[in-house]
Amino acid sequence: MIVLIYNTNSDVNYMVHRVMNFTVLIEQDEDGVYIAKVPDIPGCYTQGKTVEQAMKRIEEAVRVCIESDEEMDAFTPMKFIGLQNIEVRV
Repeated sequence: MIVLIYNTNSDVNYMVHRVMNFTVLIEQDEDGVYIAKVPDIPGCYTQGKTVEQAMKRIEEAVRVCIESDEEMDAFTPMKFIGLQNIEVRV
């Protein structure tokens, strides 16, 4: 999706933004900290004291990862289907 934003405070009349959707995996570690990861972007993760804080931070992390990787311009995230739990006896 492409979003056009009208900017009245500049000589530039609009800015083009690409809107991308990503699946975020959230886990909680043994200390109660929430870890947010984006499986489609290797190395893109962050943490927060709450789920809300982790989600805000992962949005920032995704922007940084995309801006720092030129190959992300042509990137299309995978479609999320679901999560399943399995029990494995070892």
